[in-house]
Parts: sequence; C-alpha cells; structure tokens
Amino acid sequence: MVSNVAPVIAELEPEDFHLLSGIEQGMRFSEWVSREKIPEFARMTVEDVDYRLDRCEDQGLIERKTIQYQGFSLTFEGYDALALHTFAERESIQGVGSSLGVGKESDVYEVQSYKPLALKYHREGYTNFREVMREREYTADREHVSWLYTARKAAEREYTALEELYPGVSVPRPVDHNRHAIVMERMDGVELSRTKLEDEQVRPVLDLILDEVQNAYEAGYVHADMSEYNIFVGESGVTVFDWPQAVPTEHENARELLERDVTNILGYFTRKYPHAIEDVEDTTVAAAIAEGRFDSIDSDET
Repeated sequence: MVSNVAPVIAELEPEDFHLLSGIEQGMRFSEWVSREKIPEFARMTVEDVDYRLDRCEDQGLIERKTIQYQGFSLTFEGYDALALHTFAERESIQGVGSSLGVGKESDVYEVQSYKPLALKYHREGYTNFREVMREREYTADREHVSWLYTARKAAEREYTALEELYPGVSVPRPVDHNRHAIVMERMDGVELSRTKLEDEQVRPVLDLILDEVQNAYEAGYVHADMSEYNIFVGESGVTVFDWPQAVPTEHENARELLERDVTNILGYFTRKYPHAIEDVEDTTVAAAIAEGRFDSIDSDET
C-alpha cells in the first residue's frame, strides 16, 4: 500500500538520498539493481551502502530480491521521497498534509506553500504495468520500460499539458514538477460524479464543461479520457483535471478521441438527468467543438 512518506523524510539523512538516487539510476538498466553496482551508482563506499540499504529498507523505501544476485529496487514510497525531497529543496512546498484522493493511477495530497496546493504522485505502471504499456502512447516507442519511466513520463506529459492550457482553459495551475510528481493549484468544488444538480442547473453546467473541451481543442489538446470523475464543479465554474493521456489536436486520432470525450460526458448527463438531457447529438456537438463554433447545446448551430 502506497502511503504518505512525508513523516519519513525528517528521519532521512543526505546519504540516504544519495543511496536512493543511486538505485534510481541503476533501475534505468534493470528492474533489480545489483548490490555490487550500487556503490558506483550512488558514489558511496561499500560500507556506507550496506548501512544505508538496511536503513532505507526498514523505512519501506526500497525492497530486495535474491535472483542470480542480490538486487534492490525502489518502492513507490522511495520514489515519492526523492521527489518530495527535491520539492523541499526548491522550496516549492513547506509541508505535506492529508490525502485529497487515492486512485488507481495517482495519489493526491494537500501541501503547504505560500497557499494551500495539491501534490499529485503518478502511479501508472506500478500494479498494472503490462496494461499501461499497451494503452499509454508514451511507452509505445520503448522496448524496455520500468514503472519509474512510465509514471515519470505520465507526469511530464500532464505538466506540459497544464502549462500550455493554463490559464486559457480551466485546469489546475501548474506550480512545479519532478520525477513522477506534480505540485499544482488545489481545486475548489466537488467531483462531478458526486454532485446533484437541480434541473435548471444541468444544461448550463454541461455547457460549461463542453466549452472547456472546446477551449482545450483550440489550445491544441484533446483530453482523451473525459469523464464525470475528472471534472470539478464549484461556485466559480468547472475545472477539468487529469491530463496525462492528452493528445495534441494534430494527432491522427484526435477527432475520434474528441468524439469519445463528448460521448462520455453526454452519456453521463443523459443517464443521471434523463429528463434534462434528451435531445443532444454527440457527433453534432463534437463537430461544433472541432470547428470552434460551439456555444451551447441549445444553440441552433450545435
């Protein structure tokens, strides 16, 4: 079970981070890093490595396995510790608070900075590695891929998308990025799946969401995984989050993915509010968004 490593950070010494970084470097070449190679990767003596291996294993930051050799690998807690240590050194954050959400592919925590922010750790590839490799485009060009690479690449792609979309699209403001983690603006509101809209709110909220889909398309991106679980509804409007799988609009499947996003959102509203949403065509709305002429689901041009 992946947990909040913030309490562990205070107990770690600089040499512990050198060890973790060394194992991280070794995992670029092998899932399990040979004990004999760690001193070279970590630039530490054999004696120091032996001592630090025991310390970090006791903290749950690394794990060992005996195969043809004794190998060591970072746990996700160990990878979290490296990213969190970097954010602290950069003064991007001053502390980590409670969990804001735990999902299949990410964990999110509240963090303290100049204002309350959110820290998102990507978990792609850790428990469903083969499935992720098949589905995620950013692993398609690599024959040998570790879960570190998969999670780091997901964070890179999401951070890049957020930087290019904000503030023209209502997405969380990106603050910092390291390895598989992103510091971003904490969102206000409630996840769409947990909201209960009044009848008179349904179509206006749907319009707001589709308008953000159009804004993102005009900015060069298709979300490619839109659902009721990655939209927040608040007093100031809606916020669309979770962008690691986003594709540029010049992608050969962009139009298909756009239509799928629209279908997913309209399908959710139709299921939950059938009396308020009963006359909206998915393909018509998607075409209007792609052509930059979407205004409202009640518009004659949609």
